[in-house]
Amino acid sequence: MIQIEIPVLIVGAGPAGLTASALLADYGIPALAVSRHSGTANSPRAHITNQRAVEVFRDLGIEDRIVAAALPNHMMGNTTWLTAMNGTELVRIESWGSGVQRRTDYDSASPTSMCNLPQHIMEPIILAAAKERGARVRFDTELVSVRQADGAVYSTLLDRITGEKIEVKSQYLIGADGGNSVVAREIGFELEGTAGAAEQVSCWLDVDLSKYAEPRPSVIYLIAQPGNNFWIGSGCFICVKPWTEWVLVFAFLTSEGTPDLSEEAVIRHARQIIGDPDIPIQVKSVGQWAINHLFAKSMKIGRVMIAGDATHRHPPANGLGTNTSIQDSYNLAWKLAMVLKGHADPSLLDSYSDERQPVAKQVVERANKSVANLQALSSAFGFRYGQEAAEGWASIAELHGNTKAGAERRKQLERAVEVQQHHFNAHGVELGQYYKSSAIVGDGTPRPQPTRDPELYYQPSTHPGSHLPHARLFQNSNTISSLDLGGRGRFTVITGHGGRAWLDAAQRLAQNCKLPIIGRAIGAGLDAEDVYGEWARLREIEDDGCLLVRPDNFVAYRSQTMAADTLGELSRALGEILGRKLSS
Repeated sequence: MIQIEIPVLIVGAGPAGLTASALLADYGIPALAVSRHSGTANSPRAHITNQRAVEVFRDLGIEDRIVAAALPNHMMGNTTWLTAMNGTELVRIESWGSGVQRRTDYDSASPTSMCNLPQHIMEPIILAAAKERGARVRFDTELVSVRQADGAVYSTLLDRITGEKIEVKSQYLIGADGGNSVVAREIGFELEGTAGAAEQVSCWLDVDLSKYAEPRPSVIYLIAQPGNNFWIGSGCFICVKPWTEWVLVFAFLTSEGTPDLSEEAVIRHARQIIGDPDIPIQVKSVGQWAINHLFAKSMKIGRVMIAGDATHRHPPANGLGTNTSIQDSYNLAWKLAMVLKGHADPSLLDSYSDERQPVAKQVVERANKSVANLQALSSAFGFRYGQEAAEGWASIAELHGNTKAGAERRKQLERAVEVQQHHFNAHGVELGQYYKSSAIVGDGTPRPQPTRDPELYYQPSTHPGSHLPHARLFQNSNTISSLDLGGRGRFTVITGHGGRAWLDAAQRLAQNCKLPIIGRAIGAGLDAEDVYGEWARLREIEDDGCLLVRPDNFVAYRSQTMAADTLGELSRALGEILGRKLSS
């Protein structure tokens, strides 16, 4: 029997597990990631990649690889409802910040752009980055059992190739092993909500739909037809590779039995909703899954933390799944590194659940609400489950007719479309996470109240607990983001003209306490120049004030102006965050 002792064991090598593996390796923490599967994702699965996730990849130094492999934002522009791919277009929604009404919001909020990157393409990029940093990732290795005792975590693994067992003793364990998490079950994490609310089928297809997709480029086309009012209608085409590779998703009622999922039946169904009975189709794979409404009550028990689908399970509406999983690991990895290097007390890890569990609950509830809201479109089209085809087509004729009833129906459709903005342009949900925990030091001021719908619109702020706002800066003849001043596993002190004492205090703490902390000054002639004046409008502090930014680019502390004792102030704030008294 093989025996391994390692600081961190990561169970699962999907987006959450691989991101944790890459980040821990980047921070110099030995970890082993294991997966029962033979390799990275073997099908497209999740695909919408939002700005916060790309910012994590930017910090890892792989944003360029992600962007090169992805469908760019300008090609994601529409979500379109049609009666068939070659049929009548019913409505089109500008999505993911690509429309003229929302483009500026997205561009001004982040140095990155949303993109479409199917999971089977994303995961190998993260895996390569992890291995380049010295991470250990082992596939065909299954977790059999796990327990906590005597200040450690003991796991039994099974090599699925040789049949040999492996005993692992780790100081901490990350359970990133998906929706059927063995870690969550064995350790006793409680989930709240409902499982299996609806059954779905995903079919990965090679089929050339160029003539239908090129005139209205998007990643999602929903086919609405009489007799069907499922949230995705009769089927939903998701672009994998323009415009010849797709995932077709459709729903069914378990009460009516599992549909025929043979290759012939899948091709027949696909042709029916494309509207072409002879179009060549190759079926690459077919799989079933269920819509869930589940989130963990806590994301940490003892020395075990869970992340990704192990802790939040929801439908793909809003495209929040993979993005939230990546951000779970970004929140957790630096905290583990601080604890394992002796910079922080283990109590710092409690803040992981305190901060991320409310986010998990929010995304689960938002995604399920978005699914329910899609019913408004079915109603506006006049479609209901089990209706006769003639009734449904008559309803569409009325919708398009020059009658009083038609005019009322079109108003109904307008209202239904407006509701979908919370699904396809929920920028506040994507970027607006706000943390409250022991790893955030308040400044005695109330959190700014949103001036617009907080789910639709992101409102930048430097209030402690907020993500550091993005502002364009100029440094060494290059335009950079304020976000580029932080990250890389370090705390960052940001100040401006007159803030030299803050920078000196940061340098002294770095030297005397061996803390990963750097100082950066923004302003004319300083480390980074605020040439557009964006930082001055966003910083919410005076020139000589200070922001203490965590390694995950969240503001942990701020001082509006120069403090009488900058070293004492920074020592106090960092000590509170790290759970230990600092000797400055």
